[in-house]
Amino acid sequence: MTFKNPVHRGGARRGRFEQFAEYASNFTSSPAFFAFCLLLAGFFVAAHAAHLRLEVLLLAGESMTAVTLLLLALLKNAEMRAEHAIQRKLDAIAGALLAAHPEVRSQAFEDLRHAIRMEEET
Repeated sequence: MTFKNPVHRGGARRGRFEQFAEYASNFTSSPAFFAFCLLLAGFFVAAHAAHLRLEVLLLAGESMTAVTLLLLALLKNAEMRAEHAIQRKLDAIAGALLAAHPEVRSQAFEDLRHAIRMEEET
């Protein structure tokens, strides 16, 4: 098990987990998944309204909890990937600005130079 940021694992090629996470993210943003969640929530409400057995109520609640935890993991993975992509783009823009004006040596120039890859320090 590794505790590295998902974007730093496996090099430039995406692994099976990254591909699965992308497919799952695409599915969870689809109308079919929304309908599934509505059915699951409806089952939860109906089970409580019908005063069904405790086992059925637990099944409904635990199913909703499992879906919530899976969605949280997918959301965090997508957030980290998007943040990393934005940082890479900003670093490229900053590098291009610095390369376009190499003769300028102001405080803003130095601040911009030090800001490149700053996110890796935090």
